[in-house]
Amino acid sequence: MPAPADEPPMEIIGHGIDIVSVARIGAMVTDHPDRFLERCFTADERDYQSGSKRYHEHIAARFAAKEAVMKALGTGLADGIGWTEIEVVRSARGEPGLRLYGRAAEIAVERGIHRWFISLSHTTDMAIASVLAIGR
Repeated sequence: MPAPADEPPMEIIGHGIDIVSVARIGAMVTDHPDRFLERCFTADERDYQSGSKRYHEHIAARFAAKEAVMKALGTGLADGIGWTEIEVVRSARGEPGLRLYGRAAEIAVERGIHRWFISLSHTTDMAIASVLAIGR
């Protein structure tokens, strides 16, 4: 669908992609559950699929998404961004989405990012996330 005549077209401001080992993230969850999970994930992210056999896959995909967002913002893990300032959420239909807080949200505004597209995938071994930052 084209943009209304009085609005500029949407453009890709940034793209980030990241892939992580499920075993590596699973070891962090197992070896340092409180420190790792509370430092890197919001309460809702920690609770998503908690107790399921595939929990490490789900949490690894969310970790990859956070890395991908930092790449799309052009910052990496710098510029004062905290892990919990990037939250992977789910729509009522189950689609993944993003909420940004604090410095991450400020940088998105500074860069003119108005919308995010996110895709997550995982196997028992690897988790991957791709993120597009969209602006006008």
